[in-house]
Amino acid sequence: MKGHLILLDHLTGPEGPVESAALLRDGKLEDLLIDSDAPRPGTIYRARADRPVKGQGGMFLTTPDGPAFLKQIKGLSPGEPLLVQVTGYAEPGKAIPVTTRLLFKSRYAIVTPGAPGINVSRAIKDDDTRDDLTERAHDALSDAPLPEDAGLILRSSCETGDEAEVAEDIAAMSALAAAVLADATGPEEKLTEGDGPHALAWRDWAMDAQIETEPGCFDHHDIHTKIAALFRPEVRIGETTIYIEPTRALTAVDVNTGTDTSLAAGLKANLAMARDLPRQLRLRGIGGQIVLDLAPMPKKDRPVFEGTLRSALRSDDTDTVLAGWTPLGNYELQRKRARLPLSVLVTEGMIA
Repeated sequence: MKGHLILLDHLTGPEGPVESAALLRDGKLEDLLIDSDAPRPGTIYRARADRPVKGQGGMFLTTPDGPAFLKQIKGLSPGEPLLVQVTGYAEPGKAIPVTTRLLFKSRYAIVTPGAPGINVSRAIKDDDTRDDLTERAHDALSDAPLPEDAGLILRSSCETGDEAEVAEDIAAMSALAAAVLADATGPEEKLTEGDGPHALAWRDWAMDAQIETEPGCFDHHDIHTKIAALFRPEVRIGETTIYIEPTRALTAVDVNTGTDTSLAAGLKANLAMARDLPRQLRLRGIGGQIVLDLAPMPKKDRPVFEGTLRSALRSDDTDTVLAGWTPLGNYELQRKRARLPLSVLVTEGMIA
């Protein structure tokens, strides 16, 4: 099948159905969302400051779901209540990562407390469209004004979205933000739940796509087999073979040229890996330190490789830092732990 296909279904977990969503592009698995018991990114708590961590500039907080860790705690004293939002998943044995910079994010709009003003996504280039969207946003906010000192970002999906749906979304996010920000005092409490896989698919997969929601659509499109393939370290991309192997400290990615013996074989293999790497990391839920053991190539080709990798990562929504070259010629990345590892989310029985 050509084009994008969004599948909303459930995997069968040990304790019952697990909400899941899959995105296919031209029949290839492009993205995968699977629910878990961990606090979801986007969840907002009314937390209580607990104790500072000397030397790290942070503080442990108490939440209904366990301890959280907040960086940059200037002016915060133990015992104070504060609103925080989950930014990612905690590493094993560590606290939930949170921030005080709240975002109320939906398909068309993002409300930004502490950052006033109405801004339109830079992906929308046409000036008339930008002006029209700004005017419509002001109209939508007339009945549901933004909280004091809050702003609004109009996402790129507004350009093709239904006018009534966009206006409704803006008003809903503004009202939600106002309600949460007005509830800043009191005991520890979960104020909003982060979006699950189906809601995230609606929110972030805004491209033109066919959508299937009937139970069993994963089986119909062989999603279980595609997930099972992600548990194998070997990935073939044409003549190139790469191996993706997570360890406790880092993830190693080894690049091999395969049967290609041409002079440019190393560069071609490295470029093929760079183009597919964001998808592979996303599907596997890999974050943290990543070391690329590249195929041999001349140093003069390094800028070409870096440009290709940077371009590929630009279309990925997970923050990734290109740390650069090591003395041994490896390339290092640092990627935000925005997702849980696939090995944590999926057991063998769920895809058998």
